[in-house]
Amino acid sequence: MELLTRTLYLLSTGLLVPVIVLLLILFARSLLLVGRTYGAWLSRLRFRSALRPLLDRLDRDNVEALLRDADLPPEPRWQPALGRLLDQGRSAAQRDKALADFEAGCEEDLAAARTMARLGPMLGLMGTLIPMGPALVGLAAGDIAAMAENLQVAFSTTVVGLFVGGIGFAVQQAKQRWHGEALNDLEFVSGLIGERTSTQEEE
Repeated sequence: MELLTRTLYLLSTGLLVPVIVLLLILFARSLLLVGRTYGAWLSRLRFRSALRPLLDRLDRDNVEALLRDADLPPEPRWQPALGRLLDQGRSAAQRDKALADFEAGCEEDLAAARTMARLGPMLGLMGTLIPMGPALVGLAAGDIAAMAENLQVAFSTTVVGLFVGGIGFAVQQAKQRWHGEALNDLEFVSGLIGERTSTQEEE
C-alpha cells in the first residue's frame, strides 16, 4: 500500500511542470485571442453599420440585385456564404447546405475560446492541488520556507487558470452572439431568395 501511495504521489507531483507550461502557453494564447477578437469587433462594427440599412431595404424582388451591387466592408465568413446563396440559391438544398457550412465554420471559430474556457480552470485547479502535497509535507517537517514556496505556486496557477478561463468564456459569448446575428441575416436572405424562386416558378 505504501508503494502505491508513494507512486501516486510521485506521479501527481511530476505533473506540476507540464501543468505550469500548459498554463503559460494558454495565457499567451489568451492575450493573442483578445487582440484578434478586438480587431474582429472593430471590423464587425463597420460591417454591421453598412449592412443594417441594406437589410431594411431588401425584399424578394430586389434581394439579388441589391446584395450583388452592395459595397460592403470585408467580412470573412458572411460574404462567402452570401455568395453561395446568390449563386446557388435557386435550390433549397443548396441554400440549406450554405447555411449549414456557415454554422460549421462558426463552430470551428469558437473552438479556441471553448478550449481556454474549459482547460484554464481545470489546469489552474491541478496547479493548485499538486503543490499542496509538498506544502503539507513541509509543514509537518517544520520547513515553513518550502511550504510558503509551494503555496505561492498553488495560488499563482489558480489565478492564471481563472484568467485564461475568463478570457475564453468572454470571447466565446461574444462570438456566439456575433455568429448568431450573422446566421439570422443569412437565413433572412435565404428566405427571400426562396420566395423569389417560388414566384418565378409559378409564373
